[in-house]
Amino acid sequence: MITPGEPAGIGTEIALKAWQTGINDICLMGSPEHIAKTAQLIGIKLDFYEISHPSLYNYDASALAIIPVPWHKMPIAGSPNVANAPQIIEAIRQAVIWCQSGDAAGLVTNPIQKASLYSAGFAFPGHTEYLASLSTTAPPGGPMMMLACDDLKVVPATVHIALNKVPKKITIQLIIEKCTLMHKCLRDQFKISQPRIAICGLNPHAGEDSKMGKEDSQIIVPAIRQLVANGINATGPHPADTLFHTEARKTYDAVLGMYHDQVLTPLKTIDFFGGVNITLGLSFTRTSPDHGTGLDIAGSGIARPDSLIAAIKMARKLARNKSEQTS
Repeated sequence: MITPGEPAGIGTEIALKAWQTGINDICLMGSPEHIAKTAQLIGIKLDFYEISHPSLYNYDASALAIIPVPWHKMPIAGSPNVANAPQIIEAIRQAVIWCQSGDAAGLVTNPIQKASLYSAGFAFPGHTEYLASLSTTAPPGGPMMMLACDDLKVVPATVHIALNKVPKKITIQLIIEKCTLMHKCLRDQFKISQPRIAICGLNPHAGEDSKMGKEDSQIIVPAIRQLVANGINATGPHPADTLFHTEARKTYDAVLGMYHDQVLTPLKTIDFFGGVNITLGLSFTRTSPDHGTGLDIAGSGIARPDSLIAAIKMARKLARNKSEQTS
């Protein structure tokens, strides 16, 4: 199930391009008229059929399944309209219901334009928090954002906060909760029988024996000791500047970083176009492309679908693993 996201952005375009590559086991939510116009604009020959519910999906490699979303205002590329915000939000909510009922195997969310949703009264900081409010489970440490590509999986312990606020947000309990959830998800969802988690230090050289900050020795080290005592293979604190080269990546399965750019920068350097955003700790499978709405290039036909394709493939893999676990 692919949500429309911001219809004035690149979501429809990249979904069509993904479908064109042969990814046919998808249902795309959106206005059939808008989707058809977008296909014509970017030169894709589109055959589609409309369904009102994912249970009516009929696999057909030559036709795209569309679940209609009636926009209040026909989307204009690059120009979000707040009038469409209620339908954007409702599409996400309905897709989650279908995933939780088992009618859809997993959810891939196209990027939203949060400013437009805020204007319509959206009370959540972003996608992840809204999805968490709809989830039937809320484990400690979740919901948690993991960014993944073929060569690296990373989780930032803190996400969208100012850098000068990070040290006060880092606690022993936070690190233990994040790594415990990472361990469970790596084992259950990624089928890694004995997950290895590398934990970044906060300061340069992981504090260098407290000469460059005491957070590493006073917070991160005790957390790692407790994690090891709990049976979790956690190591560190590792200096971030030596943790992401090719040889180092062979020594772990995922990394917990202390702040956003510490772990997202190396992942996007390794695979800028193929990164996937995965939300861990939900009662359903959710992935998304690791980029925004692309309003500046919407309607130009140049948007790359790589990240959405990777997100679809990742959702398929995680949903299959979840199904095998519960069967």
